Amino acid sequence: MTTDQDLTIDGQPATAMFAAKGIDVTPNKDQGVIKVVKRQGLDGERPMIGDRVVVHYTGKLLTGKKFDSSRDRREPFCFNVGKGQVLKAWDIAVLSMQRGEVCMFLCKPEYAYGSAGNPNKIPPNSSVVFEMELLKFEGEILTDDSGIMRRIKVKGDGYTNPNDGASVEVHLEGKCGGRLFDCRDVSFVVGEAEDKGVPFGVDRAMDKMQKGECCLLHLKPKYGFGNKGKPEYKIGPDKDIIYEVTLKDFQRAKESWEMDLPEKLNLAVGVKHRGNQYFKAGLYYQAVIQYQRIVSWLEMECGTGLDQHKKIQTFILTSHLNLALCFLRIKEFSQAVEHCNKAIELDENNEKALYRRGEARLLRNEFSLAIEDFQLVLQVNPSNRAARAHISICQSKIKEHHEQDKKTYANMFQKFAERDAKVGKTKRRRDESARSGMNGEMGIKRRRRSQDCPS
Repeated sequence: MTTDQDLTIDGQPATAMFAAKGIDVTPNKDQGVIKVVKRQGLDGERPMIGDRVVVHYTGKLLTGKKFDSSRDRREPFCFNVGKGQVLKAWDIAVLSMQRGEVCMFLCKPEYAYGSAGNPNKIPPNSSVVFEMELLKFEGEILTDDSGIMRRIKVKGDGYTNPNDGASVEVHLEGKCGGRLFDCRDVSFVVGEAEDKGVPFGVDRAMDKMQKGECCLLHLKPKYGFGNKGKPEYKIGPDKDIIYEVTLKDFQRAKESWEMDLPEKLNLAVGVKHRGNQYFKAGLYYQAVIQYQRIVSWLEMECGTGLDQHKKIQTFILTSHLNLALCFLRIKEFSQAVEHCNKAIELDENNEKALYRRGEARLLRNEFSLAIEDFQLVLQVNPSNRAARAHISICQSKIKEHHEQDKKTYANMFQKFAERDAKVGKTKRRRDESARSGMNGEMGIKRRRRSQDCPS
């Protein structure tokens, strides 16, 4: 065991200082993490479980030996607090801090490096002291486009989460601009929350939540009420909203490996129908969820006979075609092309797949590739007027781009010519000035020589 004889803080032994001024911040108050504030934070808000925090820290043994420091590396340290990514003491300590706060923490071995210690740095069963500054924090981002941010108020229990198709019971409180507009207990099926008037973002956060969890979900318009708003809640278009969600209970849906093929095929009929209903209602993101479920169930299935195999292929092909159409509607053209490609792998002459891929490529300004697709459509169906019209559009677009390129390059060359002319003019002036100067100097020298000569 180490002693505290060498480490002093503010002129007194570390353990004495913590005993006199420290606060026990451990949940069960076992003196495992003692905190002393050196500088107060900027506001009253503290991080919540799952938040992304940025800190500076210095760690020392009770002998005074420094074993780690982000300041020495000149690089702050980032982690998601309360997720077990760092020392147990850190998860506890940071949750007690405010932005800008600087603290000292005395941590017992069981909250730090335990009975093993850290070879060559920290002896076994060592208490350690950390000085830590909380620079900033923000909620956990749940989507690639940062449209859903979660902040956990109460951590849930267990290690399982609801999946698509799961039945959930939740308590909801929705706010917009500080005004409460929704407060209720509601049950819904994950992937079908829209049927109960629950925002898409709440639905998509379900598979990250645990039973008993209470969290705040900050939703961008795409995941809230979109560009239409919600008149019955007096919420206008394109408004950010916040939902406090408590997951009271849930029943997971069967995973693909838990179902036999006849059950999958039977479920696929209803799921496809729901997807089509969502699509007709303009709820394309919700439709995507349904079609993707069918693909995940059946893409690895072969069937035991010709009839089953045909049903499987039909469901998968239709799902990819529908997914391509959804992604066209929501302007995710790369995804549209990807699903068209998968449909074409199943049926190389599929008119819809070729046409939709052509549309996606046209919208990505890939005009030559789009023309190829529309020409393939005409080979399959020569009477497809839309494909013929799109070929003309692509040719016009190519011509427009060529004209634009000509103007761009013409302007570029004109600018280069003007710059060269300007540079040349400046150089000629410089040369003329230099020659004039030289002539003047020569005249002065000649006059000086004539004056120096004997008369």
